[in-house]
Amino acid sequence: MTFTVRSILALVLSGMSALASAQQAYPAKPIRLVVPFPPGGGTDIIARVVGNKLTETLKWTVIIDNRPGAGGNIGVDLVAKAKPDGYTIVLGQTSNLAVNPTLYTKLPYDPVKDFSPIGTVADAPLVLVVASTSRYKTLADVVAAARAKPGMVTLGTPGNGTVAHLTGELFQKAAGIRLQHVPYKGSSQAITDLIGGQIEVFMSSIPTAQSQIKTGTMRALAVTSAQRAADLPSVPTINESGYKGFDARTWFGLLAPAGTPAPVIARLNTEINKVLAMPEVRKKITVEGGNVLGGSPDQFGTLIKAEIPRWGQVVRDSGAKVD
Repeated sequence: MTFTVRSILALVLSGMSALASAQQAYPAKPIRLVVPFPPGGGTDIIARVVGNKLTETLKWTVIIDNRPGAGGNIGVDLVAKAKPDGYTIVLGQTSNLAVNPTLYTKLPYDPVKDFSPIGTVADAPLVLVVASTSRYKTLADVVAAARAKPGMVTLGTPGNGTVAHLTGELFQKAAGIRLQHVPYKGSSQAITDLIGGQIEVFMSSIPTAQSQIKTGTMRALAVTSAQRAADLPSVPTINESGYKGFDARTWFGLLAPAGTPAPVIARLNTEINKVLAMPEVRKKITVEGGNVLGGSPDQFGTLIKAEIPRWGQVVRDSGAKVD
């Protein structure tokens, strides 16, 4: 009897020791960080800043894996169905976690049930821009023109159902105006058409428009966050331009598959928050138009749950739908 009890205790202690050792050893192999968009965009840039710094400071091997398609759904779904061991994670954002559940008739993953949040990384406002030759000098000029000729002022966005499109819808509702939405497949052609005069106004991410703003090819009328963007300090917000309380941003955060061990999530969260506190990392993200956030897994989970109904209502009001 005594031998049996001792044997069981020895096995339990041995198992606990092995588990503790495995947790301390994490990561024991490369971590795949899935970016559900093509290289070069805002999500990709943030992922590489964080991934590269983890590699540099901790000697971890973080491999960026771009898996674009279906508004980010392909890459996010890949991680939802991956082994929950902490070696496959994703940088999700507003569109694929909060917009797509309502925008898409059938979503292959549940943004709440299928993931273990690791932590929020950053957020970024959008910016409303016009060509430098435009007759619109201020946001008030656009509103006045839209009220004079409802549905005639054209608003370009990177696509139907994108955060830019839906932020445009929020602004129209706040201002009591109606613009003519012109959806593009991405930003490149939209910028060309804006500068060429084919469209009048464009709702853009800051990284996409920043170089054109700084060289004077485009004029920024307003940013969509409650506070001014650090890299565009002279550009007023929609909030301060007469639409109190207006605040719309794209946020970015890291997730692992549901069921990933809590100690692994905690380790990832701790190290990522350390990276985000580094001045050089903060500077790189700020230069790209972002605001560094950080925070706990629970805080990120709460954000996702709150943003799904908020953006879902905007999607329904806009009538946008993807089958």
